[in-house]
Amino acid sequence: MDFSHFDQQGNARMVDVTDKEITSRVAVAEGVIDVSPEVFAAVGNRTVKKGDVLTVAQVAGIMGCKRTAELIPMCHLLNLTNAALTFELLPDTCSIRAICTVKTDGKTGVEMEALTGVSTALLTIYDMCKAIDKRMVIRGIHLVEKHGGKSGDFYF
Repeated sequence: MDFSHFDQQGNARMVDVTDKEITSRVAVAEGVIDVSPEVFAAVGNRTVKKGDVLTVAQVAGIMGCKRTAELIPMCHLLNLTNAALTFELLPDTCSIRAICTVKTDGKTGVEMEALTGVSTALLTIYDMCKAIDKRMVIRGIHLVEKHGGKSGDFYF
């Protein structure tokens, strides 16, 4: 089996996408953070002392999308055309779901950018709320769907 991130001598390398076609690409990822009722109420009521948690996490997630190539060694630097991050408050489980959608017109996909956006947003929620309760659990970060490129569409 050949690994695309290693050359014939076993050296790490970035995949060469020079000859690939430019296509419209979209990826959606999501993840969840489970919090205590106290944290859930503070986030929902915007009473966390560090500020508006979801607004800060939204900006952090978008920034994470834009910085993915600096964090994941073999990712290509992409010219993103859109990055959006939304949240769903799930009161029955005291959870917050982050959903990140990333778009580009390029030669490689934006799955890693969407996953990084979700991860960064959830980590930001943790950071801003850890003074209230450190027992938060980040879980279920995964690719929900992707469109475009040679491999076509994917749905989880």
